[in-house]
Amino acid sequence: MTTSKKTKSSKKKGGIVTRGKRKECLARASIVKGKGVVRVNSLLLDAIPNRYVRELIREPLTLAADVAPNVDISVTVVGGGQMGQAQAARMAIARALVDFSESADLKAKMIERDRFLLAEDFRRVEPKKYLGPKARARFQKSYR
Repeated sequence: MTTSKKTKSSKKKGGIVTRGKRKECLARASIVKGKGVVRVNSLLLDAIPNRYVRELIREPLTLAADVAPNVDISVTVVGGGQMGQAQAARMAIARALVDFSESADLKAKMIERDRFLLAEDFRRVEPKKYLGPKARARFQKSYR
């Protein structure tokens, strides 16, 4: 007795999945042909209350004005804070648009605008050491 199961990958036929990282945040963006709908964690982009965050995420869409109205983008972001999540989502969207359009001009335009649209920021938080309250700070001496 064999039964056929539908997998999630069959639903996203022809789509591209990319990722973006910033500090502790990880964003995954999936892009498929569509009507220009952008969702971040199942929330429409226009429904994000912070205007600065909304414009930060929208930046790659304005740079790719010829591709963006013809695709649906869904972003899932986990970890970190509000600004880190926004920057991770921005990177994932930019990478998805470049991969979907396969355009060297778009890639060059994004790198010229801001290198961190496509390249990860390699800096991470330094771990705390055993002699002190923080990563580099040491306890002060009370004499002399």
